[in-house]
Amino acid sequence: MTPKADSSSVKSATRTLDILEFVVGCGRPVSAAEIAAALAIPVSSLSYLLGTLVERGYLTRNGRLHAPGPALGRLNPDVAATVLSDRVYPVVRSVSLQLNETASFFVRHGFEMEAIAGEVATQALRYTIEVGRLVPLHAFAAGKAILATFDETELAAYFAAGSLPSFTPSTVTREEQLRAGLAQIARSGIARTEEEFTPGIIGIGRAVIAGGTLLGAISVAIPAARSTPALEERAALLLTQASDALGNR
Repeated sequence: MTPKADSSSVKSATRTLDILEFVVGCGRPVSAAEIAAALAIPVSSLSYLLGTLVERGYLTRNGRLHAPGPALGRLNPDVAATVLSDRVYPVVRSVSLQLNETASFFVRHGFEMEAIAGEVATQALRYTIEVGRLVPLHAFAAGKAILATFDETELAAYFAAGSLPSFTPSTVTREEQLRAGLAQIARSGIARTEEEFTPGIIGIGRAVIAGGTLLGAISVAIPAARSTPALEERAALLLTQASDALGNR
């Protein structure tokens, strides 16, 4: 006999689905008060559920307003995204094998990005990327490469969206300093981070543009203990070649 599900768990699941359906159905950002009134959910319970949905990326929060989040797209995978991951993976794998370092390809989701393809180095000391996880743009080499493609209107909206969290003592969070770095990346085409998201990891990244449209960014993660100017220079060269190859396909 199948055990009966706990009624409180069922209620929470039902309320979670009701919240998602309501926010998506509204077609505009809605406040917690509106959601509570429409669905008759106690504020204490609603606060917890909204927090979880925002944390998991199924909703986004801007002030008091909530809107559908990028993680909803993963419930019904987009064919184009699937095709893109299949297309970029051989190139990502090639870069990784040539360097024996972890390589990844990221696509933008609003002011975050998601790894859709990755190849982990075989060395004992290595960085592991979580495919499908949403991460911030400002603390990753690939993210900075993407930010460097923004025009002034997009950049202004990005900085107006909220504070930039610090993940390590090296994370760049000041707008003026980040803008200066992005200007340099726009000139050189190569982004570099040093222990900005993960201690001990250096990132090298480059945006991939096809027909004037941003496809995403490809990057490598190198343990600082193994990094040398020659290795970083070779990584930048391989990323440039990979970006050109993907942009021309």
